[in-house]
Amino acid sequence: MPVSDAAGSPAYVLTLSCADRVGIVAAVSGHLARIDGFILDSQQYADLEAGRFFMRVEFAGAGPAFPIDLDALTRGFAEIGENFALDWSIVPFAERMRVLIAVSKGSHCLNDLLHRWKTGDLPVEIVGVVSNHQSLRALTEWHGVPFHYLPIVDGDRLGQEAAMLRVFEQSDAQLLVLARYMQVLGSDLSLRLAGRCINIHHSFLPSFKGARPYARAHDRGVKLIGATAHYVTGDLDEGPIIEQAVERVDHRNTEADLIRIGRDVEAQVLARAVRWAAERRVFLNGHRTVVFR
Repeated sequence: MPVSDAAGSPAYVLTLSCADRVGIVAAVSGHLARIDGFILDSQQYADLEAGRFFMRVEFAGAGPAFPIDLDALTRGFAEIGENFALDWSIVPFAERMRVLIAVSKGSHCLNDLLHRWKTGDLPVEIVGVVSNHQSLRALTEWHGVPFHYLPIVDGDRLGQEAAMLRVFEQSDAQLLVLARYMQVLGSDLSLRLAGRCINIHHSFLPSFKGARPYARAHDRGVKLIGATAHYVTGDLDEGPIIEQAVERVDHRNTEADLIRIGRDVEAQVLARAVRWAAERRVFLNGHRTVVFR
């Protein structure tokens, strides 16, 4: 079918992962051809060590055989999903992932995400911000986003996390983003949100864990600083990595310089990780991820 027929048709994103075997790509592409589906973009990866296969396909209708809606698309693909034991989904390309952001007092990552979202640069729907402090209420509400103040009262972390989970579920959020949320999620909440919670931290870890990492890195004379975005697991700051970046520094940089540079890198790395997750480009692969950029 001509490309022009697909240009005006709504696009969809198919993602799948499974045990690797011969014939998966042929089955998927053949099925799309039979239903007049035009492939706009396709990426796949076979992890030979793990024996796993990952695929992401953007496609649109380009002819009369194309199903009339998402339900029909899904029903039509079900047999292939069953035959190859796929973990798969099809979503409209225009569907925006619903994101809840958690933050403490640091504003740089939150401000960056809100700005990118408000200007249409970040393809998500931010449904709320939760915080254990009131500091960023004004910034959040200025962007028209609901702010949920969830303090830890008398050390009751479990109660506070239960309230956070309620906000997550009641807002129909699909992703929780820890935008410099300076509390460690408990193992129960981490498990409940497995594959649905992204964190950002400086890339000194594990060298400078704890308080004042930039001061201690400055004292040590580091030459590279950076940031890591990863999925949250029960192992502190050791979940599957989504994105990383570094900046070179030298003896002329003060502690304040390192903090400023580090915050910029953290904001950029977190934004990329959230974007890729929202565009269904990130796949969990054991302790690692597959990211189709």
